[in-house]
Amino acid sequence: MLLWDRGMLWGFLLLLSGAVGQRVIFPGNVTVNYPGPVCAVKGSTVTLHCTFTPHKSFIKDGREYPLRIIKVVWCKNHEICQGSTPSVYDSESDTNNPRYQYLGDKKGNCTLQIRDIRREDNATFRFRMETNHSAGHHTVTSGVKVTVIDDPQMTIISSRNQSLIREGQTETLLCISSCSFHQLEVTWFRDDHALSESGPALQLGPLTAEDSGNYTCGLKTNSKTRSRPYELRLEAAEEGWFFTSVFLIGLFTVNNCFMFISCLFH
Repeated sequence: MLLWDRGMLWGFLLLLSGAVGQRVIFPGNVTVNYPGPVCAVKGSTVTLHCTFTPHKSFIKDGREYPLRIIKVVWCKNHEICQGSTPSVYDSESDTNNPRYQYLGDKKGNCTLQIRDIRREDNATFRFRMETNHSAGHHTVTSGVKVTVIDDPQMTIISSRNQSLIREGQTETLLCISSCSFHQLEVTWFRDDHALSESGPALQLGPLTAEDSGNYTCGLKTNSKTRSRPYELRLEAAEEGWFFTSVFLIGLFTVNNCFMFISCLFH
């Protein structure tokens, strides 16, 4: 009876090893590099920079089969992002919402751009790749969280951190919010007259008396976001002096807090 039990045990182990030998094996790992949490102003454009590394092949029964990406999908608030799940972008669909632009490809770039961002975009976005064999389908569920705010109060900061400067110098004013400061389409005003510049940075110079005044800025799509006035006053340049200056400015975020650096060289 003991020998029979041993035979059954060896038979079971052989059967198990045969089953294990038929399992699907993937060389390497699938990765998707999502950006960190994004804060976006309603009406702005936000780009979710994203890269991915797909499975290139899989091994079954000792034989390697190549894989090829045939479909990419972005969806929101769904962990698997497949089947009948509503998507914001599907590479096989002809009815994608034009607000969502796929700037990536099927090789390693999965960047998604969201235009005219709305409250409904306050969600977690996830990327899915599908291959010519179902064994290679994959969704990395961590995703990227997008938070949308409605009416941020815009603020103007100066490269010099002072409002009184000399004629002939240069000045850069930045229009920022408590949320994203890049990719914002803003309108600049001087003494309530609209200027032609539309980016978040307004570069002035060499400054003349005409540049003096009260500057404000606000989102093109939302007049409620207009900033408080920033007064720029010019002091006449001293006669007999030739004055030039070069600025290096930087604006970046650390843990969602704005950091501003300015350097002045004479």
